[in-house]
Amino acid sequence: MAMTTRERARLSLGIQAGLFVVVAAVLVVVMDWQAIATSFFDVERIGPMFPDILLVGLKNTLAYTAVGFLLGLLGGLVLALMKLSSFPVYRWLATGYIEFFRGIPAILVFLALGFGVSIAFGWNLDSLQIAGVSLGLVGAAYIAETLRAGLQAVPKGQIEAARALGMPAWRAMVSIQIPQAVRIVMPPLTNEAILLTKDSSLIFVVGLTAGAAELTKFGRDGINIYQAGLTPLVAAGVCYLLITVPLSILARRMERRTSTKK
Repeated sequence: MAMTTRERARLSLGIQAGLFVVVAAVLVVVMDWQAIATSFFDVERIGPMFPDILLVGLKNTLAYTAVGFLLGLLGGLVLALMKLSSFPVYRWLATGYIEFFRGIPAILVFLALGFGVSIAFGWNLDSLQIAGVSLGLVGAAYIAETLRAGLQAVPKGQIEAARALGMPAWRAMVSIQIPQAVRIVMPPLTNEAILLTKDSSLIFVVGLTAGAAELTKFGRDGINIYQAGLTPLVAAGVCYLLITVPLSILARRMERRTSTKK
């Protein structure tokens, strides 16, 4: 007798559950849990690390990300408007910028601002300026495309109605088009903030003082200082999660709210 669709689904689910239990049991037996605990969760040895990693590393990571995101948002808005402009030169410039900074590794931008600018122009930038401007330059290229899609998603009828009522084009864009576009693109903008948070770790390539260190530097240096295996990196990862997980939850809630409104 042939099985029904529901019976096949139950059988498939039972097989998957059985395989999961078998694999989990094998891992429990085979893994050296004492070595794993010592290598990844030796909290006692990294105890002195926590005041600094929280007060300095977490603070600096948040500062670098916030400055980079703000600059990226402002630059991305300008680039998005340029790409939608009727003047072709603006569109070409915006497209060239976006393709360039989306096509090169972000680490090259950090190196250019950390070393190249000092050598070429004699400007000595501090860590906040290097990280903020680097993240802003790269983030603007990605945010621009997100904002452009959001601006184009606003119904043209609303802009035409505003123009028919005598509203200037710039005012219709500022008061009608841009606010709606920002609400539409808030979830992807939140995801971009998460990416910038992780990219802020690239500041380590330019060398940092103790007061300018971010989470990744604390984790990397902690491996040699505390002799606690990979535990310092785990601690740094947990601190990153303190930033990115709330942002991920916020992005999902915004996505659900946007889909509900539709």
